[in-house]
Amino acid sequence: MASNKIVIIGGGVIGLTTAYLLSKDKSNVITVAAKHMPGDYDVEYCSPWAGANFLPVGAPGSAHAKWEANTWPVFEDLARNNPEAGIHFQDSIIYNRLKDASSDTAVWFKELINPNPWYKDIVPDFRPIPKEKLPHGFDNGSCFTSVCLNAPVYLAWLVSQCRKNGVVFKRAVFTHIVDAAGAHHSGQKADVVVNCTGLSSKYLGGVEDQKMYPARGQVIVVRNEVPAMYSVSGTDDGPNEAGYIMMRAAGGGTILGGCYQRHNYESQPDPNLAIRIMKRCVALCPELVGKDANGNQRGIEALDIVRHGVGLRPLREGGPRVERDNIGGVSVIHNYGHGGFGYQASFGTCADAVALVEKALDEKKRRARL
Repeated sequence: MASNKIVIIGGGVIGLTTAYLLSKDKSNVITVAAKHMPGDYDVEYCSPWAGANFLPVGAPGSAHAKWEANTWPVFEDLARNNPEAGIHFQDSIIYNRLKDASSDTAVWFKELINPNPWYKDIVPDFRPIPKEKLPHGFDNGSCFTSVCLNAPVYLAWLVSQCRKNGVVFKRAVFTHIVDAAGAHHSGQKADVVVNCTGLSSKYLGGVEDQKMYPARGQVIVVRNEVPAMYSVSGTDDGPNEAGYIMMRAAGGGTILGGCYQRHNYESQPDPNLAIRIMKRCVALCPELVGKDANGNQRGIEALDIVRHGVGLRPLREGGPRVERDNIGGVSVIHNYGHGGFGYQASFGTCADAVALVEKALDEKKRRARL
């Protein structure tokens, strides 16, 4: 049986998930070629910095919402049956303040903070929080069972599943997407190249998508544990600052965030922002630090810090690009621009990309028979 030679550019969650799904078809012979791979920590490489979790933000009826809806069953199954994937169930608590409506965070979280969201029908135990149980200052809230991923463990798990299915990984940097067609490990030209380069699609020759831009995120990883995930609609520290807490599976620590700074490429943590984040998170969940021997509430000095981190979410005006292209005679499938929802939309968007790959391969075979 003739094989399909496929090169996937990009080693983040989107590239790896695309490779994993494609590798289930044994006729696909796949090379993942990327500058960064799981185990790396670089501001250019967004995936290991993610929380990550499942907190739907797609607008009702949108492709984004469909991708999230199609990803949840996979994550739910992995959390139940594949502990090695680094995913566990965690209660998610969402708080909303009406005064945050115009903030970057509230716009980002618009559907998440909706009292009657579409996702209430797919996640377990969705329920509104009674008014009398809301913390002071919040207008409404909800809670449901979600999942939190240990991003580095999960990325490594995706690599392991790909390798079981024969996927070859190699490090490479391309100045032009056409060059990727020559990177297949067989030494032959690839039939299809899948572009999963995220923010780098802004600079990759042949693509140079000027709709791409970063939304900078900054987090603190701590050893302190929390009983649930927490997310809020906004803060009093600025319209692009956020408040969220989540505890990664498998001893991955607790993530304190954050911010949503559009068009900001700064790679170094801002110490003043870090202090604001920690103060917000302690106020949001006092159990994070608990009380001292005298019964007094502890402050941020009781946080046991592992590291500070910065990641650049790969946003795209108009939403992700999942479509076919032909560049310099090379059949290309684009799958990039997922912003801050790459994990929670991954299986949905990558399934669509796989369908496009299959269509491109079928058309090539039909042309060859003419």
